[in-house]
Amino acid sequence: MDALAIEVKGLTKSYGDVHAVRGIDLSVRRGEVFALLGPNGAGKTTTVEIMEGFRDRSGGEVRVLGHDPAKGERSFKSRIGIVLQSTGIDPYLTVAETIDLFRQYYPHPRPVDEIVEVVGLMEKRDTRVLKLSGGQQRRLDVAIALSGDPELLFLDEPTTGFDPSARRNAWGVVKNLANLGKTIFLTTHYMDEAQYLAARVAVIAAGQIVAEGPPSSLAGRDTAATVVRFRLPDRNVELPPAVRDAATSENGMFEVKTEDPTRILHELTGWALERGVRLEALDVTRPTLEDVYLQLTGGEAGVE
Repeated sequence: MDALAIEVKGLTKSYGDVHAVRGIDLSVRRGEVFALLGPNGAGKTTTVEIMEGFRDRSGGEVRVLGHDPAKGERSFKSRIGIVLQSTGIDPYLTVAETIDLFRQYYPHPRPVDEIVEVVGLMEKRDTRVLKLSGGQQRRLDVAIALSGDPELLFLDEPTTGFDPSARRNAWGVVKNLANLGKTIFLTTHYMDEAQYLAARVAVIAAGQIVAEGPPSSLAGRDTAATVVRFRLPDRNVELPPAVRDAATSENGMFEVKTEDPTRILHELTGWALERGVRLEALDVTRPTLEDVYLQLTGGEAGVE
């Protein structure tokens, strides 16, 4: 079996003189959780809809589970699941009835109770849809996408509008799906979500992939300078030379950017302990995924 669930080469999409997607290369391994990040208008939605078979491409090659999605083959559609940002569901059906309704569209559906268990709705199995909370309805959206037992699941902004608790619960559902061996293609605006769920991420801006890799090392994030911040109770205290020479100060807060944080911290904390100086608000940080994302995208806009 092909190790790749998705393979995209030189993908383009144009609307007249407007180029929404400009030669994208992308691959997603089977069983992987992959996140596509990008600002509104960057070409993210266009790219995903081409892979799902809902939009034609202008050029390039696209293979999803070995199929060309543009052909719209039933054998292809039965192997994927899609969770849209909103889904129209009969509010008077129960959770189990809703899942069972959608199961009937597929040749090899997954048992209702297995689906309910995976998405964490067993206690709401016989509850009508209109009685579900927003987070529970979103889980039901995922359950519907799972009804045909797909190999590949597209999740489009799955936690938009969720409170922190509901988001964490949704992340647990995605982890459950990954443990089942499903391939998951995720789009999200939440960097912490991509950091927690995805093995690899790609950032799209102005119709092009500008970075790709594990969240922890995207665009050299793992080797970027560390920032050490602290405040001194007495600004007139003489800092150790290595720290003094690298530090900047504003409103009493000192900041040191360094590629050798071990040495800087050793000198700083050793000096503070020796002299009994308290380092107030001591903070050590590296660039977050959001920092890298903002640097890469630069607020680019385009056409979705």
